Amino acid sequence: QAQLVESGGGLVQAGGSLRLSCTASERAFSKYAMGWFRQAPGKEREFVAGIIWTGTMTSYADFAKGRFTISRDNAKNIVTLQMNSLKPEDTAVYYCASRPWSIVTTTDYDYWGQGTQVTVSS
Repeated sequence: QAQLVESGGGLVQAGGSLRLSCTASERAFSKYAMGWFRQAPGKEREFVAGIIWTGTMTSYADFAKGRFTISRDNAKNIVTLQMNSLKPEDTAVYYCASRPWSIVTTTDYDYWGQGTQVTVSS
């Protein structure tokens, strides 16, 4: 059964950091590209960052460049999103997702987690 489970969300002050983790079942992880998305109230879900199976290629939304870092541990089926210098506008539910092979910035992913809330206070 394919499953993605996010953790690590919470409340943080502006300028602070959070580290999100996504633990995946083998079916949803092996040879799959992993992506992080977010959705704020009243807004569409948007791409944050992605990483291919080998970890040798990553992609970031413009707002994430220089502040967020995506990485993966293929031995543990975990993908992480390190978020630094957080801003109130980063407040959203963050989702982990996976799809075969390549990163795309649309929501065309096969598997999704349930999401974890990130709230950044000013």
